[in-house]
Amino acid sequence: MKPCLIAGLTLLLWISPAPMSPLWAQKKGSSSSKKASSQPAKPDTRPNLILIIADDLGWGDSQPYGSDAARTPNLARLAREGMTFHRAFVTASSCSPSRASLLTGRFPHNTDAEELHWPVPKEQVTFVEKLKAAGYWTGAAGKWHLGDAVRDRFDKIIEADTSGFQLPAGKKGEAGQFQETQAGEAQSGCADWLPLLAARPKGKPFFLWLAALDPHRDFSEKAHDPPHDPAAVKLAPYHPDTPAVRADYAAYYDEIARLDRYVGGVLDQLATDEVADRTAILFISDNGRPFPRDKTTLYDSGIRTPWLMKWPGRIEAGSQCERLVSTVDVAPTFLAMAEIAEPGTTFQGKSLLPLFTTPTRPVHDFIFAEKNWHDYEDHARAVRTERYKYIRNSYPDLPLTPSADAARSPTGLALAEWEAAKKLLPHQRTIFIQPRPTEELYDTVSDPHELHNLAADPRHTVVLDTLREALRDWEQQTGDRVPDLRTADEFDRVTGKPTAARMRPRWDKARMIEAGLTAP
Repeated sequence: MKPCLIAGLTLLLWISPAPMSPLWAQKKGSSSSKKASSQPAKPDTRPNLILIIADDLGWGDSQPYGSDAARTPNLARLAREGMTFHRAFVTASSCSPSRASLLTGRFPHNTDAEELHWPVPKEQVTFVEKLKAAGYWTGAAGKWHLGDAVRDRFDKIIEADTSGFQLPAGKKGEAGQFQETQAGEAQSGCADWLPLLAARPKGKPFFLWLAALDPHRDFSEKAHDPPHDPAAVKLAPYHPDTPAVRADYAAYYDEIARLDRYVGGVLDQLATDEVADRTAILFISDNGRPFPRDKTTLYDSGIRTPWLMKWPGRIEAGSQCERLVSTVDVAPTFLAMAEIAEPGTTFQGKSLLPLFTTPTRPVHDFIFAEKNWHDYEDHARAVRTERYKYIRNSYPDLPLTPSADAARSPTGLALAEWEAAKKLLPHQRTIFIQPRPTEELYDTVSDPHELHNLAADPRHTVVLDTLREALRDWEQQTGDRVPDLRTADEFDRVTGKPTAARMRPRWDKARMIEAGLTAP
C-alpha cells in the first residue's frame, strides 16, 4: 500500500486489529485409538447450532437495535441472553445471493449464484456438508431459495411455499397478480420450524437452518394482533410521510412481530427439551428492509443486518460487540464451534470465536459487499470500515431502481407520485437520479442514513484513496470484475410490467452463459 494511504488508515480505524490466533487453535486432541474398547465413550460436548434467517428485516427495526415501534420481545430476550453485534453486514442485499454466500462462506461472485434466483451449483462446497460429515444431523425449514443441487447437504428439508411473493409466468404475472396458495400462519414461512426441531434424532448434535418468509412483501393481512399503529411508525428520512406509507410500515412491523413470535417458540422449545444450554443460536437477516432505497442497495439500510448470537457458557449474556463482522464469516465460525479441524480452503471469511470472549478485538479492517442483477441490471461494490463507506457504481448510467416488489409497494408508488409532482426533497430522489455518481463516500457516524456524498470533498481525499485501494485489492484477491455483457431487466423500470426477458423458473448461470444471456 502506498505511504500516503498507510497514514490514511488512522482516519479509518478506531482500533488496530490484534493478530488473530489460528482458526482451530481451540481444537481438543483426539483420543488415542489404542484405548481399550471397553472404556465408555466420552459424551459429545459440541454445541447444537441453529441459524435463524429473517427475510428482509432492516437492521434497526427491532428492540435490540433501539426500535420502540416494532414489537419484538423475543429478539430482545435473545439479545439479553447473548451478544448483540452492532456492525454486522451481509455480502449482498439480495435474497438468494445472500443465502448462497452464507451457505458457501464465499462472496456472491465466487458462488456462481450471484444473481437473484440463480441456484447454487453442485460444485460449491458448503459448511453444512462439513457439519454433516462430522456427525451433525442437518435440517432446513422455511424459505429455501438455494436450488436443487445442494439439497443433499441436508438430512431433512421442509420447504415453505413462496407463491405469496413470486409473480407467476404468463398473463397473471403480466398483470401483477399473485397466486397465493398458502394462508394464515403458513405465510410466515416459520410454521415448520418446530416440527423440524422435533424430527431431529436424539443423541447427536444438530444444525438447523430456519428461514422465515417474514417480513418479505407482499405483507399478509392480520399478521399480528393487535396490529401496529401507523401513527407510531418511524419513517426513514428518504421516504415521504403519507398515510399510505405509514400503513405500509405498520404492515411491515406486523410481519416482524409474527417472526418474533416464532423465534420465541424456538427458544421455549429448546428449554422444554432441556437442550437450551447446549445450543448456540445466531439470528440474522438476509438483507435490508423491503422498501425503496433499502433492499438491494449498498447503503447500510440494505446490507447492515441484525446479528444476535447466543452460546450459553461461551458468550456472556447481555454483551455487546462494535467490531465489523460479515455473513461470509458464519461458515468458518460454525465449523470452528463444531471443532472441525480441517475445514478446507474454500471458505473466505474468518472465525469469530475470538470476539465471543473479547468483543473489543477487531477481526476485520474492512468488510465488502456487492450488488448484482436483482430484477433489474446493476453492478456496484462497497467497502466499509467501522466509520466510512465507499461505493463504486459500475453502471452509473442506470438509476438506482428498487427491487420490483419495493417499486410497486405503497411506498414506491408514493415516491413516484411525489417525484412527478416535484415534491421530493433532494435526499428523497436517490432512486430517480440518472446518471448516478460513479463514486460515493459516507461518514456513517455523522451521517448514518448516508445522505451526504463526500467523494468530491478534498478534505476526505486520503480516506477516499485508501478505500479505493482496499476495494481494488479485494477484487484482485477474489477475481471480481465488471461483466462484459449486461443481463437484461425482467421488469420495465417505469411501468413495472414484466419484460420478454422474464421466465420462470429462471435459468441457472451456466445455461444463461451458454445462451448468450449473461457474461461468464
